[in-house]
Order: sequence, then structure tokens, then C-alpha cells
Amino acid sequence: MSEIEQNPEGSHSRFVALKMTLNVIEDGRSLSQVLPEGLAQFSDRRERSFVQNLVLGTLRWQARLEAIRSALIKKPLKSKDADVDQLIVLGLFQILYTQTPAHAAVSSTVEVVKRLKKPWAKGVVNGVLRNFIRQLEEICAEVDLKPAQKFSHPQWFFKAMRKAYPEHWESALAANNEIAPLTLRNNCRAQSRDEFMQELAQADIANHPHPMCEQGIVLEQSCDITQLPGYDEGAFSVQDGAAQQAAQLLQPKAGEFILDACAAPGGKTSHLLELSDNQAQVLAIEKEPERLERLAENLYRLDLHCDYQVGDASQPEQWWNQQPFDKILLDAPCSATGIIRRHPDIKWHRTQEDINALTELQAQILDKLWPTLKAGGRMLYATCSVLPAENSEQMAQFLQRHSDAKLIAIAPEDSPAQAEYGWQILPNEHGMDGFYYCLLEKQDT
Repeated sequence: MSEIEQNPEGSHSRFVALKMTLNVIEDGRSLSQVLPEGLAQFSDRRERSFVQNLVLGTLRWQARLEAIRSALIKKPLKSKDADVDQLIVLGLFQILYTQTPAHAAVSSTVEVVKRLKKPWAKGVVNGVLRNFIRQLEEICAEVDLKPAQKFSHPQWFFKAMRKAYPEHWESALAANNEIAPLTLRNNCRAQSRDEFMQELAQADIANHPHPMCEQGIVLEQSCDITQLPGYDEGAFSVQDGAAQQAAQLLQPKAGEFILDACAAPGGKTSHLLELSDNQAQVLAIEKEPERLERLAENLYRLDLHCDYQVGDASQPEQWWNQQPFDKILLDAPCSATGIIRRHPDIKWHRTQEDINALTELQAQILDKLWPTLKAGGRMLYATCSVLPAENSEQMAQFLQRHSDAKLIAIAPEDSPAQAEYGWQILPNEHGMDGFYYCLLEKQDT
């Protein structure tokens, strides 16, 4: 039984969920900021889970739900009544995507109207939701004729994906609406993966090894990670399988001087250190000071050590000591369109204009960092994007500008989205987030 089904009449919970989705949709705030603030109002675990599921689910399906709402309301509400509009969306989500009985979804949603202090809206919300129940199949069929609405993505992004992946865009967009698995990265300095998996199993935590990650463990159910065995002792980190590829591909060795650019919150930094038994000389730079604090906290919990400092990857002259790096991990600023299933607000915060600005910044950082790499050294370019403009096209242009850059093949033969340059991982490929990697070696000229 779902949390929503268990709590069909929580008007306060739904009111908080409404405010949180309005913060994201109307105010443009990040879900990573809004969600902790909203959930902090609840001490009961079930209620927190209920609100989180309602917010995340509604944001995943926002575009489809808005299209359904438009089909039901012939005369749009005024902009000052965005809260009523969004409340209808929350009600539609419960009817369509949860096991809450339809009548309970309607009545509990109408109850929230009292908190909006708009008495007139009670009849509107009630009428729209009840009309939808009567016409559900017909309206959904009409709305789903447009793929962007059916898969609940912005029109520009749908077009970009269809053009880039004519055979895989549907499965990629569908994967963006799924709940991502909770994947751990075993700390190989603490124990073997098999040993930690056995420890989890003994604690009745079902798990299985990740097929693409040497230290990856996928949990069968999500949970509070702080309650898992070995959390305080640094036995593991939470890291998606796609992100775990970075250190595996770069293969850090003891004594190597490695730059981790744009490093916070430190997941890839710590993996580099673990694989080198904390013997690599890693310099981690991060532009945002508050994000660097999170990196420091993660290193402390895992008992790892490296140099880290505030620094702009596009301006190495401000922090580089002129010692050439053996290896560079550039986890470049990107659209994050590969991790939409974890952060559904990305759908509504990214625009085509953002992509243009990001590709210019990525190119700038690449050109600035390349001279800091020693001859024979390797740079791994990484993004959590699925857009070719930020990935394979970016690399094609870089290789044209730098004749001393050699492409190293890394993509598995069975990867569905074969890119001319690098390895493009699509959402839910081997259960992973959408990601891109390209490994380059600097030739001696």
C-alpha cells in the first residue's frame, strides 16, 4: 500500500506539497533547496515520505497534467490563481498515478482550498477533478497524441532527443519519469564489495552487485542511508553507477598528480582516492565555497585526504602552481539533463538558451585546462547530460582545435547510443543515470 493511499485526508501535507511545487514551477527555485525546507516541517516518517512522493511525482508529470487541466478548463484561471491551477494538477496526479481511490483524491484535494482562502475555488477544483474521472480515458488519449505531453517533457527537449536518438528517444524520456534506484559505492579501502554486500544482507537489506561498477551495489529498496551498516565508519558512499565510471576510466595510481575540476560534492574525488589507496596526489577545485564544505565533510567521513581549494576551472592562472598534471577529471558544468529522474525540476528550469551558454563555458574550460596536462597524460571529460551539443559535438570541436589530443576508445560495444566520440550513457542503461565520458590523451609534440 502506497504512502499516499495510507494518508488520503492529510490537507496540511497536501498544502505543503502544493507550496513546494509552486516554489519550483512559479518561482524557479531548485528542488534540492525546496524539498529539505518543506520536509523539515514533518517529524513523522510516513508523512515526510508521502509529501516527498507527491512533490516528486507531480513534477515528473507536470507537463502532461497541465495539458489535461487545460483540456478540462476551457477558460484559463487568472495568473494570480496559480495556486488553484497547481492544486488541480496535484489532484490529477493522485487520480492518475497513485492507488488513492478517486473519490478520496478529489475530497482531500478540495479540502486544501480552505487554506488558500479562496472559497470560490472549491467548486472549480471539485468540478474539474470529477469531470476528469468521468472522461479520463478520452482526455488522456487526446493529450497523449503529442509526444512531449505524453512523456511530460518540454517541447524543445523532446525535439532535441528525437533528433539525437531516433531509435531510443522514447525509452530515454520514459526512463526520466521512473524512480531511480539507490546505488552505493563500496569503499574498497574498508572491505571488499562481497563482504559489504554480505553485511547488508545480514541486516535484511536486499541488494545486488552493479553490472558495470567494480564497487557498485544496488539496493532493492530505498532507505535512510545513515542507518545502513558502516555509514559512520565510511564503509560506502551513495553514487549512481554512471558517476562511478569516472574513476574507473581514469584509473588513478599512487603518486600521480591528479586534478579534479569542478569537484564538489566530492563523490568522484573520493573514488579517485579510494582506488589509489589514498596515495594519489589529488587537487580538487570548486568554484562555490559552500559546495567545497560538502566535499570536505565527505572526505572526513571516508578518512581520505587531498588538497582542495576554491577555484574557477576556467581560470587556472589563479590557482595552478605550474606543475603539470598526470591526469585531469573535468566534470564540466552542464545541463544535468541525464539526471532528470532524480531531479525532475530540471525539466522546467532548463532552456535552449541555457545549453548555448553552457557549451561556450565548457569549451572555455577545456581549452584552459588542456595546457596544464603533461605530455602523455590523460583528461577525462564528463557531463551528466544527454545532449550531443555538450558531449560528442563538444569533443569533436575540441579535437579540431587541439592536434595533440588523441581520442581513447572507452564505449562498450553494446552501448545503444553509439557516439562518434566518447561514451554516451542514456537514462536507465544498465540502471544508470544519463552520462557522457570522453577520454583524451595528450601527445608529445
